[in-house]
Amino acid sequence: MIWKPHVTVAAVIEQNGRFLLVEEQTDDGILFNQPAGHLDPGESLIGAAIRETLEESAYHFAPDALLGIYQWHQAARDRTYLRFAFTGAITGSEPDRSLDAGILRTAWQTPDEMRAQQNRHRSPLVIRCMEDYLAGKRYPLALLTHYA
Repeated sequence: MIWKPHVTVAAVIEQNGRFLLVEEQTDDGILFNQPAGHLDPGESLIGAAIRETLEESAYHFAPDALLGIYQWHQAARDRTYLRFAFTGAITGSEPDRSLDAGILRTAWQTPDEMRAQQNRHRSPLVIRCMEDYLAGKRYPLALLTHYA
């Protein structure tokens, strides 16, 4: 059997000093995460980030940089995640759109609010991505190549 990590994408979006999060029902309770999800078959990483942001937050997202690539092993479930996090701008919204199953609401939090609620984050990647964003980490989207 070949081992395969769970490939995910996330959108790290800041506006006016606050970061977009989604509050979601998980197997571990109600937790916060950036709009994020799994890469679908045949989908580009950038396309997945755009889609997941819309499905989980009802915001249209235009990625402009790769924030980072993060590998995290969730020991409790013996799963490894490979997260591609993007940053960019919101270009519109669909306020009447239904959010993905399990998503309770969107929330805009300051860095201090996020730091104070780390125990309610879906993974340690939530705070790490925010801190990397604040540290100015950005990589060109041209690093990624997708063959259809």
